[in-house]
Amino acid sequence: MKTRLPFVLHALQILLFVCLSREYTSISDDALKLIPRPREDFDIKNGKLLSPILRPRVPGSEGSTAVLNHFVDFFHNDLPQWKVSFQNSTSKTPVTGNKEIPFVNLIATRDPPWANPGEVGYLTLVAHYDSKMTPEGFIGATDSAAPCAMLMHTARALDGALTKKWAAMDQAGIKQEDYDLGLEEHKGIQILLLDGEEAFDQWTKKDSIYGSKSLAADMEATFHPALSTYYNAISSIHLFVLLDLLGEGTPTPKMPSYFKTTHWAYQNMATLEDRLRAQSLFSSSPNHPSKRSASSGGPTGTNEQQAKSTEPKWFFDIDKSNDRWLGGLIEDDHLPFMARGVDILHLIPNPFPTVWHKETDDGEHLDMDTLGDWTVLVTAFAAEWMDLEGYMDKKATNKRAMNDKQKAKIISKTEL
Repeated sequence: MKTRLPFVLHALQILLFVCLSREYTSISDDALKLIPRPREDFDIKNGKLLSPILRPRVPGSEGSTAVLNHFVDFFHNDLPQWKVSFQNSTSKTPVTGNKEIPFVNLIATRDPPWANPGEVGYLTLVAHYDSKMTPEGFIGATDSAAPCAMLMHTARALDGALTKKWAAMDQAGIKQEDYDLGLEEHKGIQILLLDGEEAFDQWTKKDSIYGSKSLAADMEATFHPALSTYYNAISSIHLFVLLDLLGEGTPTPKMPSYFKTTHWAYQNMATLEDRLRAQSLFSSSPNHPSKRSASSGGPTGTNEQQAKSTEPKWFFDIDKSNDRWLGGLIEDDHLPFMARGVDILHLIPNPFPTVWHKETDDGEHLDMDTLGDWTVLVTAFAAEWMDLEGYMDKKATNKRAMNDKQKAKIISKTEL
């Protein structure tokens, strides 16, 4: 019996950690407040993340290569623990004759420690980085330079918390064999920056989503070792969250729930929106202190309550009860993945922004408050998915050292 005691204690320790970490839980209001906004990184002239993307970037062009290099440099310099890979393809288009146009998809992943190939299930965050050929000089700020910058910020905002969580798992004695026994599942984050979404001439099934079609087929054909949890790369995607046409401030974006199978995820996003608005963390809100002080001289008390405007709601379909699901009506990069059984959460407004496919879809027509709100919302959703409560950094210090609350959380998970 004595020889088995260490094993029993280890098993109980693992079970305790698993019970506290497997459940999908909301992050606290305090954690929501710790999510950093992009601020100067989204400056359209000099911002580190956004400004390099605000240029024409037609597939195969110099601009496309420059933007791809921007992504690579970001992950290499800012997030070295992320694995970056590429998936390449070529295709003829209706306007280039027999010339083969190259398409390059970037795949960035952050896996937990001890994870073997085929054992990680992903929250997959997606945007396309190419722009249209016409009109000449088209920037495509909402479509989709801004969503790409949002995902870069999200990756950076959560990187330290992921490191801390997995360090706590290491301290708790979580080892690969514990996963092999089914006591815990690997969860990771995957970011796809896709090429060739736009049509070269007019949108058809053949002239569109070049990169997405190639990547989905390649992931389906990429098999993991025998007895892996996920038999191929595409089956490891737990949820495919596609961001498109985001960042215009007016009119207020209306986000339908497109797919019945992922309405639960839509509801989680809607709940986060409500909570962020309630805490005055949505800068685009007419009730945000910065807006109200400017328009009404900063009323207080009863007058302030009377002066509040009706709070907008982006995710208006939270209580949807009918069967009018519009997922098949909007064609986008999700289609090849959906055809292979992947669950899709499509974050695209309906109606589309007023600047859609116009010369005015440029940096000057982005609304920085709206763009920042989207970034915080997506980051909060990813933080909940990855169960990062207690591991978020204080934005005032932005240090990687754990505070007392985080230490207490780890102790509660590791001590019997």
